[in-house]
Amino acid sequence: QVQLAESGGGLVQSGGSLNLSCTASGRAFSAMAWFRQAPGQDRELVAASTWSGRTTTYADSVKGRFTISRDIYKNMVDLQMNALEPEDTAVYYCAAKRNADLGSMEYDYWGQGTQVTVSS
Repeated sequence: QVQLAESGGGLVQSGGSLNLSCTASGRAFSAMAWFRQAPGQDRELVAASTWSGRTTTYADSVKGRFTISRDIYKNMVDLQMNALEPEDTAVYYCAAKRNADLGSMEYDYWGQGTQVTVSS
C-alpha cells in the first residue's frame, strides 16, 4: 500500500525557516513534489523533483527561497523553506507520481498535508 507521510510543519515568524519532509512507502516514484493550498485559494505547485533529483522546478513565488531535495535511498523528499513570508501560510501536501513529467500537475498519490503558518 502506498503511503506518503509529511512532517515538519508548524508556526514560524516572518523571515524564519522550516524544513518539511515526506517519506514515501509502498513503491518507488519517478517524481515527487510539494503543493500548497491556502484558505480560499486553489492548490498550487510549490516545487517538484524527478526521482534522481537532477531536474527540479519551482513556483516563481518561491524561487531562491525554497529548495527541494530527494533522498533516493530513503525514498524521501524534503522542502527547505527559508525567508518565509506570511503569504507562504498554507497546508503543504507531498505528492508523487509514476511518470517524470514535471510539466504536468497530475499526481497519483497524495499525503495528508501539514500546516505551515508564518506570522508577521
